[in-house]
Amino acid sequence: MFSNSGPLLEALVTRFLLQNDAFTVLSQTDLEALSALLADHPEAPEAQALQAVVAQVQKTPPQHQSYSHLDCGFFLLSAPDQPVQSPEEAYFKLQLISQRKVKPHGVLLDGAFRVLSNLAWTNQGPILPEDLEEVRIQALLSGQPLQVSHVDKFPYLVNYHLPSGVRIASGAQVRLGAYLGEGTTIMQAGFVNFNAGTEGQAMVEGRISAGVFVGDKTDIGGGASIMGTLSGGNTHVIEIGSQCLLGANAGTGISLGDGCTLAAGLYLTAGTKVSLYNQTGQPLNLAGEVVEHGQNRVHARELSGRGFLLFYQDSVSGEVVCKPNPRTIALNPELHSHN
Repeated sequence: MFSNSGPLLEALVTRFLLQNDAFTVLSQTDLEALSALLADHPEAPEAQALQAVVAQVQKTPPQHQSYSHLDCGFFLLSAPDQPVQSPEEAYFKLQLISQRKVKPHGVLLDGAFRVLSNLAWTNQGPILPEDLEEVRIQALLSGQPLQVSHVDKFPYLVNYHLPSGVRIASGAQVRLGAYLGEGTTIMQAGFVNFNAGTEGQAMVEGRISAGVFVGDKTDIGGGASIMGTLSGGNTHVIEIGSQCLLGANAGTGISLGDGCTLAAGLYLTAGTKVSLYNQTGQPLNLAGEVVEHGQNRVHARELSGRGFLLFYQDSVSGEVVCKPNPRTIALNPELHSHN
């Protein structure tokens, strides 16, 4: 993938008449011409990677596909901040995120649901649901039974790209379009949606919803969830800072800065009333001034993005409390440095 213009990209555009925001299919003759063109630009960092792909395609004999066929070509994206106009553009943008070329929200994915079809994703490629039973019978008769993993607009990430340095315990839990930082571990119950993900060495045992980006060395505990922007009316894009902890079955509808802890079982919505205290238990206002009890209550949204805070629910009064966080978490390096 090319992130900037250069002699090789200009030569490709001229030779193969690449059009902006369109997929250009290459024939076998085009592939031979592409191989020669790449050999003329050994200085380009993309040339070696492209040459390896071309060589693999050329040496793999074409297989008869009764239902679908595979095209090889280029997609030239000129306007990453424009809504999606085609399925090719949608999948290309999802790959840009999953291959760490851009971070979540680095390309606009509005319109993706409109252009993408609902598909049955199988061991023989994607199939339209209305054609599935016919293809299933053909597969059985040919001795190659069809295996359907899911029916959705998005494939699983691991079936189309595997980022370096990550561990994914269940491939069904991460969609194409997820950004997984180096050292991230996704456990069996963890989930990462598209246009969302992790900056670095995160432990994910909970849910990272669409649009959410999680900082380095943060732990999303079992059953924890982070409110996304895909449905439900929430329009606030949530970010979780580095070295944060979301305890088991906790959740948040506000952004958390670095070094925050959300106690197990507490779901913090934007409208949750939170009582502020200092480390010695004195009530505070937002300015950090000591005030009377009752004058220290704010909506959680007023604390969005602030760092080094501890949120928990008092087990006696039921009050949701926010105090300075006395310590930040440290992930177990054994779980993340050997992915």
